This record gives sequence, structure tokens and C-alpha cells, in this order.
Amino acid sequence: MCDDTRCKPPENAPPKWLQLRNFVKALRFPTRWLIIEYIGEGSRSTKEIYEYLIKKGEQLTKSGLYYHLSELKNAGIIEVAGYIEEGGGAPEKIWKLKTKKITINLIEEEED
Repeated sequence: MCDDTRCKPPENAPPKWLQLRNFVKALRFPTRWLIIEYIGEGSRSTKEIYEYLIKKGEQLTKSGLYYHLSELKNAGIIEVAGYIEEGGGAPEKIWKLKTKKITINLIEEEED
């Protein structure tokens, strides 16, 4: 996606920097904020999320939705809560928030 060296993390990047970068990367699209808002305190199927986004005016393909869900999952923001078995196809995923708050300590705390 990015060939510019400014997009690549420094070789000596601390783990916290990489973690923050992953969150920012995952949250940079308004569509992903809509997904988080819609899932909220409960859980939603992929189909429910897709229908919600379309009603909100998002111009999105199903593969585009899967990409957004994958990015949120890879950042640790959402997770699969279960599956719905319907028909003979692949089961549909049910999503829930894995984290509702992002906190990163900027300094290491010493243990007593």
C-alpha cells in the first residue's frame, strides 16, 4: 500500500509505538467507526453490519466490508463471538467488540 520509507516503522520502534500505529491504521476510516458504533455493547452478524452500513449510505461491497472487519480484528478491536449456520454455505460470523477503550502507557511502570 505504501512504498514510501515514511510509511515503514523504524527498525528500533518500541512495541508500544507499533501497537499505537496498528490502532491508528485500523481506525482511520469512518466506516470502521460506524461498525464499532453499531456493534456497541452487543454482537452483530456480518449481514447485519453490512445492511446497517448500506442504510447509513456507505457505498460498500461485501468484500470491502470483510476487509474493514479484518483490519479491526487484526488490531484487536473486534473479535468473532460465534457463528450462524445457515444453508450449505460457510457459516456467518457474529462480531463483538474485543476492547471498548484503548489505553497505552507511555512509560513503563516499575514493579515493587
